[in-house]
Amino acid sequence: MWRSTFVTLAVHRLKLNFTCSYSPFGREEHGAKGHLSLKLPSPSRLPILYVILSVLVLISVVPMYFYSAQVESINRDRLITNERLLQNTVTRSLADDISQRQESLRMMQANLSSALQVASGGDITSEHVEAPELRALLENFVSSSDDLAYATLLNSEAKGISAGRIAPDAFLQRELERAYAASREGRVYNGQALVVGTGKSARTVMLVSTPVMYGGRFLGMIGSVVDLQFLIRRLQEVNRAGLTPYVVDSQGRLVAGATSDYATGQDMSNLEIVKNFVEAGTKAQMVAATREFNVRDGQNNIKMLGTYSPVTNLDWAVIVQKPRADAYRGVYEMQRNARNLALMAIVLSIGISIFAARRITNPLEVLTHFSRAIAGGDFSQRVHVKSRTEIGELAETFNVMSEELEHFVLDLKNAANENRDLFMGSIQMLAGAVDEKDPYTRGHSDRVTRYSMMIAKEMGVAEDYIEIVRISAQLHDVGKIGIEDGILKKPGALTPEEFEIMKTHTTKGANILRPVAQLKDMIPGIELHHESLDGRGYPRGLKGDEIPLLPRIIAVADTFDALTTNRPYQHAHDPKEALKIIHNLSGKRLDPTAVAAITAIYERGEIRIPRPSLPAPQVTPQEIASPAPAVASASPVSHPSALAETIAVAQATRA
Repeated sequence: MWRSTFVTLAVHRLKLNFTCSYSPFGREEHGAKGHLSLKLPSPSRLPILYVILSVLVLISVVPMYFYSAQVESINRDRLITNERLLQNTVTRSLADDISQRQESLRMMQANLSSALQVASGGDITSEHVEAPELRALLENFVSSSDDLAYATLLNSEAKGISAGRIAPDAFLQRELERAYAASREGRVYNGQALVVGTGKSARTVMLVSTPVMYGGRFLGMIGSVVDLQFLIRRLQEVNRAGLTPYVVDSQGRLVAGATSDYATGQDMSNLEIVKNFVEAGTKAQMVAATREFNVRDGQNNIKMLGTYSPVTNLDWAVIVQKPRADAYRGVYEMQRNARNLALMAIVLSIGISIFAARRITNPLEVLTHFSRAIAGGDFSQRVHVKSRTEIGELAETFNVMSEELEHFVLDLKNAANENRDLFMGSIQMLAGAVDEKDPYTRGHSDRVTRYSMMIAKEMGVAEDYIEIVRISAQLHDVGKIGIEDGILKKPGALTPEEFEIMKTHTTKGANILRPVAQLKDMIPGIELHHESLDGRGYPRGLKGDEIPLLPRIIAVADTFDALTTNRPYQHAHDPKEALKIIHNLSGKRLDPTAVAAITAIYERGEIRIPRPSLPAPQVTPQEIASPAPAVASASPVSHPSALAETIAVAQATRA
């Protein structure tokens, strides 16, 4: 082919450029090596090395750069979002826990209030407030929860009883007075966080009170001192995970923290995120917020990332914060690694491009030099290029051409015309030749053609379109003429490499027919009959309506025949079982309308499947002795046992 192509080009150049003159001096006037006189231009040219190198670098480096930049941007955004989502989740979880405990305590106080009213008959005056049954109720209330450190019942005269494991100090007494005043007004009271005790016995507590009402009349107050140790433990767990958590009230004062860096009741509004919560007021009680802010540490400003979530029934906020460098450490590491890898890939691509370009251009430079000599009429030149590629073959062609050009130019032109006619005629015989290559698929194209036409008619397509279906179905596997027999006839599983080669039969078939303009409408059925509605087909991975009707029809017919005939990799299925498998693939891989059409045709008895004449796959004695499957070692494409996978693989590899 190379010889024919180059000779034809040489003939055209000779016709256009050479001048022939007659002289009585004969050969001596034109030189000893030839009788063609040719003046060749020497135009300025761009070295092909630069062109190839530029193209290789362009198609490798530029897409890689934009791809890596896009991936880096996407991953950076995802990592940042994940970190913010983590902080939001932690604060929301803590806030919900605090809120639920507060609601639980309120319900317990309400239940205690009801029990006290029943036990006292609505009378908790001085004569009755110290009754044993009321004291027992109060003690049971305190012992019902580890979070309750103290509880008191005060009547309308501010006299009453108490129970618990702590004794109120002056600060707690002041809180009890505020709570009692609020109860007289019919309001619940949530006190400030206080520290009671000293040293290891110190505890952070908070007073919660509820008025005791009977018939709209104020009877007294139930006050409960809640030990916030449960909250501190939760905050410490979060702190061990790398976050700094703390809880503040509506005025920005610290309620509880995970470390001893801040004291309970300390004003935290100097931190920007706390300040934002305090300034937002009631709006802050609606939604959580994530902020980036600065914290001053001596002479340095540390950039922080923080999130607060409100505890609505206490006017508190749970806040977690983390240095932004730590929060986004994964982002920075990803960016650094991605850039380093991209740089290495770019350097490697450039190096490979230079090497590949020189491997291509060096022989071409030699060929260019000698082709100009040959075109100038010097047929004594010989090209010495060692290459196993087409360039090496071209070099051999040069050498043969230099010896035989004058004798075979006319013969080669005639041969080229004959080859062209032979090629046009060969296209019409390819379909039959394909089926003859593999005894297991003999008659496959004829059967697929018959089923495809029946499906098309059942679907009500136009008559002229049925003719397109017939031709396309007949030639749907024409590309297998280009698949080597070792793969096409392999009785066992295909390796991934063989599978990829087998998949090229669709594009090979399309390429075979593409030069024939009259067959352009049939090409989609040949090229796309292994596409799948779910996008997992080949060669283009088309999905849904992207696949034309023609390959959809052929795909169903092809699948049905593949299932109902013996193959090296499977036994023939019963037609009903085959239709069941096809229905399982309907809407996923195969067109539902075409599936319904072939089902209707079979149920009317128009399709009859004779008993397969070829034997089912056999197991050799050697295979019995050595049960390891006879497949290639490099991740073979095995034949699955599941019905749906069977047809998927069968359709992809052999159908």
